[in-house]
Amino acid sequence: DPSHWDVIEALPSYGRGKDVPDGRYKSLINGNKLEDVVITGNNGTIDGNGMVWWEWYKSHSLNHSRPHLVEIISSDSVVVSNLTFLNAPAYSIHPVYCSNVHIQNISISAPPESPYTAGIVPDSSDNVCIEDCIVSIGFDAISLKSGWDEYGITYGRPIEKVHIRRVQLHAFSGSAISFGTEMSGGISNVLIEHVHIWNSNSGVEFRTNKGRGGYIKEISISNIEMENVYTAISAKGNSGSHPDDKFDPKAFPLLNHITLKDIIGTNITVAGSFSGIEESPFTNICLSNITLSINSASSVTWECSNVSGFSDSVFPKPCQELDNPSNSSSSSCFYLMSLGGKTAGL
Repeated sequence: DPSHWDVIEALPSYGRGKDVPDGRYKSLINGNKLEDVVITGNNGTIDGNGMVWWEWYKSHSLNHSRPHLVEIISSDSVVVSNLTFLNAPAYSIHPVYCSNVHIQNISISAPPESPYTAGIVPDSSDNVCIEDCIVSIGFDAISLKSGWDEYGITYGRPIEKVHIRRVQLHAFSGSAISFGTEMSGGISNVLIEHVHIWNSNSGVEFRTNKGRGGYIKEISISNIEMENVYTAISAKGNSGSHPDDKFDPKAFPLLNHITLKDIIGTNITVAGSFSGIEESPFTNICLSNITLSINSASSVTWECSNVSGFSDSVFPKPCQELDNPSNSSSSSCFYLMSLGGKTAGL
């Protein structure tokens, strides 16, 4: 019964609800301006019974945007651990404007047909560690965000200092690991390692658009295993909609210094798809020690436009824009391989 759910204002970095413009339903478990928050259990289960919300979303019957299972806002020292989350109406775990967040030993599940459901969504937060989790979801398994167009630019809080490790991810129609599409506050200093991705539309995806502003930079992704993934790696410069018509079309986002290395994939259809923005091309994309087994359904292994970068030991051979050999000019890109020393303490 939606009347049992309080309606609250949109987050200031979004300016409106994600599903519909007017407000949003408060999340099942929520908190604001707290310190030392622990949500834990002996693998107990929180079931959001999201089916009715999904039907309202599909039929355009929502009066307000869907709630999440857990949303903690503007808080410090947040732990979510040892729990199973099922059937979230939208996101399962959403820390936003938080510092020092630890999400550990969590299992998240929603059926493939659940529309735009997401697992763990750190949003405009810093010092975030996600480890030893299993996520099987309708859209994005883990998604990093930081605000939407002019609202995110004005609020100006990035998502930064993030460490993700030892996770197993399945994203039916979205991406196992996504950056954006709402990233107007910026995304930086992210280390992702030891990830198993299976039966997903996309493995790793960077999403932005004209009018977003912000940046995605200093990202290091390594030791990834993929199986049965349509597009292994992608970056899109025309992704997602705008909250309203007040955005600045000349607010071009920056995507720079992205390192992906030590990746193995089987039954992949498209190895990589990179479509940058003409006025702000994607630069310093660094690929190293990547081997992808392409299936017979593939007609194009790599697609590239408005992108540049470097590669070393990549199969199948990447497009010309990314096929520059490693040399002194690429050292500023591959330095991110040592990023672990900066974030290992998280």
